[in-house]
Formats: sequence, structure tokens, C-alpha cells
Amino acid sequence: MTYELEIQIEELRVELRNAVDGAERRQIEAELECALAELIVAAAEMEGLAEAEPPF
Repeated sequence: MTYELEIQIEELRVELRNAVDGAERRQIEAELECALAELIVAAAEMEGLAEAEPPF
């Protein structure tokens, strides 16, 4: 899962570098921020620092 996220993040970074429209840049930045957050959570789950499911 993290590999796919890493690829998505790199693709978003490329898109961001090539974006000229301000609205498009903001949208890509938001998507990039979400993908980075997902990667952090996924890495924490893999390392056992976070639980995959909420406690009951």
C-alpha cells in the first residue's frame, strides 16, 4: 500500500511542478497533502505505532 502512495505522491509532485493555473495548483496541493497524510498513517500502522482499527 505504501508503494502505491509513494508513486501517487511523486506523480502529484510532477503535476504540481507543471501546473500553471492557480486553482489547479491548489487542488493538486490539497491532494498531495492528503496523500502524504495517508502515507504517514500507513507507515505508522506498519510499524505498529498506530492501530489499524479504532478501539472498542
